[in-house]
Amino acid sequence: MARESTVYRCQECGFASPKWGICPDCRQTGKFVELVEERQAPAKGRRSPSVAGSAPVALADVSLEGGERSPTGIGELDRVLGGGVVRGSLVLIGGDPGIGKSTLLLQASRALADLGAPVLYVSGEESVAQVRLRADRLGMSPQGLFLLAETNLEVIEAHVESLKPQVLVVDSIQTAYLPDLESAPGSVSQVRECGSRLMLLAKRKRVATFLAGHVTKEGALAGPRVLEHLVDTVLYFEGEPHHAYRVLRAVKNRFGSTNEIGVFEMTDRGLAEVKNPSGFFLSERCQGAPGSVVVVSLEGTRPLLLELQVLVSAAGFGTPRRTVLGMDYNRVCLLLAVLEKRLGFRLQTQDVFVNVAGGARVVEPAADLGLIAAAASSYLDRPVKGDLVIFGEVGLAGEVRAVAGLDARLRGAAALGFAGAVVPRNNLAAEIPLALPAQGVSSVDEAIRTLLGT
Repeated sequence: MARESTVYRCQECGFASPKWGICPDCRQTGKFVELVEERQAPAKGRRSPSVAGSAPVALADVSLEGGERSPTGIGELDRVLGGGVVRGSLVLIGGDPGIGKSTLLLQASRALADLGAPVLYVSGEESVAQVRLRADRLGMSPQGLFLLAETNLEVIEAHVESLKPQVLVVDSIQTAYLPDLESAPGSVSQVRECGSRLMLLAKRKRVATFLAGHVTKEGALAGPRVLEHLVDTVLYFEGEPHHAYRVLRAVKNRFGSTNEIGVFEMTDRGLAEVKNPSGFFLSERCQGAPGSVVVVSLEGTRPLLLELQVLVSAAGFGTPRRTVLGMDYNRVCLLLAVLEKRLGFRLQTQDVFVNVAGGARVVEPAADLGLIAAAASSYLDRPVKGDLVIFGEVGLAGEVRAVAGLDARLRGAAALGFAGAVVPRNNLAAEIPLALPAQGVSSVDEAIRTLLGT
């Protein structure tokens, strides 16, 4: 006989708990919803299930079919996916509403259809006429791209069985539902169960499947984190609403690296690939301004040159302000404390505003030395030479630590015409040819004397 037990599940990350309150996983409050799960009591005398249908196979005996990975026709998307989409894989693309997920998926569907692969694009939020209008605006009308406006997953599965597409796009997973479940579309139960059914469909039919998921902060819909453990690849589409650039970042990829990023620009003709992101971010840089430096951030195999801007001004109130855009706030506060303690800069009476120009984000520690130099430059009102790039990790003792990828960073800076670099001294220990002249420093004191002459 079946008996019911009350379970609470977080709408944001999917964590299950027998108690309601603060989610111990994502630390969100008020995100739990009550679920009723049925548990079947074991019958007496029931035999153990027989092993049938599958058998262990030696790894050496597993054969791979040709064409396991297909290019999407969009270079930046292929870079993040690891070279193309794998047949039978389940890819989740998450992001804020309106960030460009549907545009990217429609453009990828067009490119895959142009390569001869039948593509089924399922829209749960727009009619087929609306999708056609968007396709006309983007200048696409390919053969082999089929549109379906449907939210019932059973109907979608039936169309997949009859059409036999090689690529399936579901936009979005939060609108799909199964009639057998009593919960509303977008709930944790529906999103999780629909994701599981689509995963089995992708593996059984070897259909490359893309799911779009909205990142919601109000908790009205279950976020894409509910499916992160289930899918093969998780991509997040990031970008500031007032900037044209978009970054596609992989946080999970069973078939490739999670360090690569793809950069796009939102135009009136859709998303355009940015082949040279560094030039894009530095195109409006102001030369000779105090508080402005160029750092080299390594995203996977791609070096990104970004402009760090720091403004230090006298505090108008008792407590100085710290405003940070594009960097980790706690990391910035730590580096400002190092600058004050090791070099004697009296920043406790100064407001500090930090910005990564162009709406970009930098998270790796290699930008530490650049932030230190920019803050000192603004505090002393002395500009750093505009043809230098700066990178290095800074410790609490004021030491400058080595970073990975020295050669790739210097080659990326040399390609944009920079004349020199200030780098950690330990990176220059090996006798290797460098793409441009580099001066090594071992402490923040030495770095500030080298860059600002004081």
